[in-house]
Amino acid sequence: MKIRALSLLIAFILVTTFGITQSLTYDSWGKGLNFTTADSSGSVRMSARIQNLVVIDHSLASGKTDVNAMTRRARLKFDGYALTPKLTYKIELGLSNRDISNSQEAALVSGAPRIIYDAVLKYQVAKGTSIWFGQTKLPGNRERVISSQKLQFVDRSQVNSRFNIDRDFGFQIHNEFSVGNVVVRPILSISTGEGRNITATNIGGFDYTGRIEVLPLGSFTKGGDYFSSDLAREETPKIAFGFTADYNEGASRQGGQLGNFLIDSAGDYLQSNLTTFMADMIFKYSGFSILIEAAHREASDPKLVDAFGRSFGQGFAYSGQAGYLFKSNAEIAARYTRIAKMAGHASSLSNSEQYTLGLSRYFKGHNLKVQTDLTYDRALSTTFANEGLMVRFQTELSF
Repeated sequence: MKIRALSLLIAFILVTTFGITQSLTYDSWGKGLNFTTADSSGSVRMSARIQNLVVIDHSLASGKTDVNAMTRRARLKFDGYALTPKLTYKIELGLSNRDISNSQEAALVSGAPRIIYDAVLKYQVAKGTSIWFGQTKLPGNRERVISSQKLQFVDRSQVNSRFNIDRDFGFQIHNEFSVGNVVVRPILSISTGEGRNITATNIGGFDYTGRIEVLPLGSFTKGGDYFSSDLAREETPKIAFGFTADYNEGASRQGGQLGNFLIDSAGDYLQSNLTTFMADMIFKYSGFSILIEAAHREASDPKLVDAFGRSFGQGFAYSGQAGYLFKSNAEIAARYTRIAKMAGHASSLSNSEQYTLGLSRYFKGHNLKVQTDLTYDRALSTTFANEGLMVRFQTELSF
C-alpha cells in the first residue's frame, strides 16, 4: 500500500512540522484523512486510490490472445477550504504510468511527468453560484464528469473515449436553482482548448463550453447522479437530463483537448474549429439504473488531414447501459456502444460497435469493489475480420 503510506507520511509531516492542526479524523473507510487548523481557518482532506487491472484481448479472426496487467490508476487527492468555507480547492495527482505518460503531447509539454489532473480553486460568490479557476474537468458528458472511481463497468464507454472534452485550464461558473421540485444546473466555461498540463503558448483560440442539467423529480440521494449504480437505492424514481455544447476555436488536436496534434509537412500545427454536442440521461430507482449518452463532433474544415494522415475525430456515437444492484451489493449490468464516422468527412474514427456484460461486487460502495466485464467488439464493415473479445478484471480501493 505504497500510495497510502505516502499519504500518511504527508499527514505526519503536516502535524509534526507545523503543529497547526486542531483535529485529525478518519471517520470511516473511503472518507480520507481530515485535518482542521487550530483556528478553523482551513482544512485538508487527503485520500488515495488504486485500480489494478488485467485485460485479456482475443482476436476471433487470427486466434491471437494478448494479456496486459497494470496499475491502471493510482491517485492522490487533496481538498478542503482556505480562510473561509466559501473558498474551496481540489488537487488530484496521478502516479501510475497510464496516468502520467502521453507521448502525443511531447511537443507542447515541458517533459516532466504529467501528474497534475486537478488544481482548481472554487469560490462561492452567492448561494448556489460559484466560480472555478484552474485545471479540472470541463462540464462535458455525464460519464466523464462521474469519477473513474465510481463507474458501473471497469471503464467508461467508447463514446466517452472518442468524444469527451476532458480536462482543461480556465474559468467555470456553476449555478444551481430550483423551480418547485425541479432542480436546474447551468454551467459555463472558457478554457485554453488544448487540454491539461500544456505549458506552451495557446494554439488558436479558446474553448467555450455550456452545459445544463435538469432534474425534474428532484435531487438524487447523496448526489447519486454523479456516481454509477444505484448504491443509494432510491426510494422514489429519480432522473436527470444533461445537454452540453462545446466550441473549440482553432483546435489542433484530434479531439480538441485530447489526441495527437495535427502537423503539416513543415512542422506547423494545423487548425480547425471543432463543435461538439452531447446529451445524456441517468435514471435510478430501487437498485435499478440506466445511463444513456449521445455525442456528435464536426470540424469547420471537414476534410483536413495532416502530414501523417491524421484527422479530427468527426462523427456520431451513442451508448446505453442498465444495471441492477441486488441486496447482497452484487450488480449485473449490460451496455451497448455504437461509433459512426461522418460520411464525406476525414475522420480518425472507425465504424464499430461493442456489447458489454459486467459484474460487480461492492464491499464499501465504490471505495472497495471488484469488477469484471466481457466485451464483444467488431468493426462495422463488409466482413467480420476485426471481431474480438475482451475480458477485464479490476479491483478498486480508496481510503
